[in-house]
Amino acid sequence: MAYQFIKVDSADHITTITISRPEVMNALHPPANEELGQAFDAFAADERQWGAIVTGAGPHAFSAGNDLKVAASGEKFNVKWSGGFGGITNRHDLWKPVIAAVNGVALGGGFEIALACDIIVASDNAKFGLPEPRVGFVAGAGGMHRLIRFIPQKIAMGMMLRAKPIDAEEAYRLGLVNEVVPQAALLDTARTWAREIMECAPLSVRLSKQAALLNWHLPLEQALNRPVPLTEVWKNSHDLKEGPLAFAEKRKPNWKGR
Repeated sequence: MAYQFIKVDSADHITTITISRPEVMNALHPPANEELGQAFDAFAADERQWGAIVTGAGPHAFSAGNDLKVAASGEKFNVKWSGGFGGITNRHDLWKPVIAAVNGVALGGGFEIALACDIIVASDNAKFGLPEPRVGFVAGAGGMHRLIRFIPQKIAMGMMLRAKPIDAEEAYRLGLVNEVVPQAALLDTARTWAREIMECAPLSVRLSKQAALLNWHLPLEQALNRPVPLTEVWKNSHDLKEGPLAFAEKRKPNWKGR
């Protein structure tokens, strides 16, 4: 599919989605959001694609969030899209793993996209924040709710109420980021994470994500005894048989994702 505001590449079971509006720090307007929704729809539906990386074009920005100049112009667009801001912040049925490769600033909706991913790899010049209150907005694409679940309450409230960003090292210290690397190594590092995930059985990965997220809110005893929808699919899968067989035969498993 041809896109104007994003780029999508697929190889080795990994889809890479690049927000490509570097002239506005990869800020998103409705048509860009529509394309991201379409890209995530296609990724979710493609059985050959087992994981995704999301990043931004250019050296300066993952995404500066909502394109405020377009919002202020009052221009109307006859578009709608799935999955919330960036096609992912309100997507609650995607069990394939998604990695954010954050180059430069991830502010407002850009930070919310990263928070909606499972893993964040950041360049050493990355910055994260929810500055919406400084322009009369709020972090309505999940930032207000995810951030306070991911880091201590007082730190999250300080970030939201002061509306000031933090750098990559602080984000790593707080546990928001999995790894910080020089910018030149960012995509290679994200791909290494993705390849290591791809070495695992796809259904095992998806079941792990589904069980963790769907049972997150439950007391431990209830979570331990509450099966999630993918459990039966996994129990009856080719890959559950293939894993022990490959181990016994001292070879790499041939995962099918089914």
